[in-house]
This record gives sequence, C-alpha cells and structure tokens, in this order.
Amino acid sequence: MPTNTVARWSIYIAIAIVFAVVCAFLSHWQFDRNQERARANLLIETNYDATPVPLAERIPSGAAFDPADEWAPVLLTGEYLADDTVLARNRPLGGTSAFEVLVPFATDDGRIIVVDRGWIPPAEDSSPSAIPAPPAGTVTVTVRLRPGEMLPASGRGAPEGQVPTINLPAVADVSGVAVETSAYGLMAEESPAPAERPHALEKPTEDPGPHLSYAIQWILFAIMGFVFIFYMIRTEVRHRREDAEDAAALAEGRAPVKRQQKKRRDRDAEEEDAILSA
Repeated sequence: MPTNTVARWSIYIAIAIVFAVVCAFLSHWQFDRNQERARANLLIETNYDATPVPLAERIPSGAAFDPADEWAPVLLTGEYLADDTVLARNRPLGGTSAFEVLVPFATDDGRIIVVDRGWIPPAEDSSPSAIPAPPAGTVTVTVRLRPGEMLPASGRGAPEGQVPTINLPAVADVSGVAVETSAYGLMAEESPAPAERPHALEKPTEDPGPHLSYAIQWILFAIMGFVFIFYMIRTEVRHRREDAEDAAALAEGRAPVKRQQKKRRDRDAEEEDAILSA
C-alpha cells in the first residue's frame, strides 16, 4: 500500500479521534447540565408548596442561607422600607424588558431581607412605569427564598436606583441598607393586601429541558464520525481493487471490470424502461 495513502488514512483517523473527543466533552457537559436541572427541579418539587415557617427556622439569626432551602416559603413580620426600593432592570418578563421591584423588609428579629414584590413593565421611554407602593405599617409577608445572582460578566451597570441583576451586595450598596446578602425572598402573599401590587412572578418551570437528548446526540455524532471515516477508507480500498482488476484484465485482453459493470447497469436500465413503457 502506498505510503501517502497510509498517511492520508492516518490523518482521517486522527480527525475522527479529535472530533470524537470534542463530542465526548460536549456530551459530558450536557449530562452535567441535565443533572443540574434535575437537582433544581427536585428543589422546586420539594420546597415550592411546602408549609411556610418562620424565617428563623430556615435561616437562623447569624447563619447563612442553605441552598437546599431554595424556593422554601417563610413568614416575615415587620415593615417595608419603601423609600429604599431598588429596581432590577432588563428582566425578560411579560414579553418585554421588565423591572423587578426589590424592597428591603425590616423583620421583627432585627434583620433586613430583600423582598422581590414582582415586576412592572417599562414605560414608553423604557423607564420604569409607576411602582405600586407596599403596605405601610406592620405587615406579614410570605416569601420563597432564593439565592442572590452574580453580577454581569460584561461589567454593565445600571442607572441610579437600579441594579443590573439581583446581586444582593449591589442592592445593599444602591439602597444604602444593610440587607441580608445570602438570600432574598420572592413574595407570595401580603397581609394586609394592598389595593395594587406589581405583577406576580410565575412558578418556575419543571421542564427538564433538552440536555439529555443533546448529550445522546453528541455521542451519536462521535460514532458517525468513525463510521464516515470507515466508509471513506472502504470505498477507496474497493476502488483500488477494481483498478487493479481492470489493469489485469486489460493486460490479458479482457474487458475491464468497471466497463462490464457499466454495461450491466445500462442493460438493466433499458429493461426497466421497457417494462414501464409496456
């Protein structure tokens, strides 16, 4: 077998191996994302509709938020610090870039928890529309615990009184209030209920997403890469064999194999046309 042929096949196989490694990495990444989504769905299923308990049972004073308590409902009693309201901007809600209304809430045990009261749409000039005021005085609020978000990797900021994400240290800086930075609460209920409130945030989806199917597809792509290389090599070997047989046939004064095969295909086609036209 010619050396250049072996070298070319080696390159084909090397490409297939590299492609398979990339596919394996992407498949592993999708399997990891599927597991993360499964864990997130389990927290929603376990905690979202649980019986609300006092905040101290989920986050004792001086302790930090436990990620296993995400979405768990807790009861807060105290007062809203309405003058220190902060807006989280560019939230994809209601088919628009909405604003989520973050209001610090001073609890009766001395802590200040950020309560996300819901979202408001932008006005025509993309500024926030009117913000419904929270109830004044002593209020009992049921919220679902969430961890804070990361700041944007791009470093983008926000206008005065707003934050680019629900990053709790950023909310503390903008509001000027020493809020709890390990978790915040998504409002579920308020008592007394106000006449008007922001749009409620919907329950998170428990759709597992396409990650498992994507992971399997990447595995199939890796297999298909080797199948394709095998097909190319097999085809080249067959053509070389046929060329060698044709050369031997010509040397012996016989018709080449390829010419015989072409005549046979042409004859079969003519017979098929005759049958169809009959």
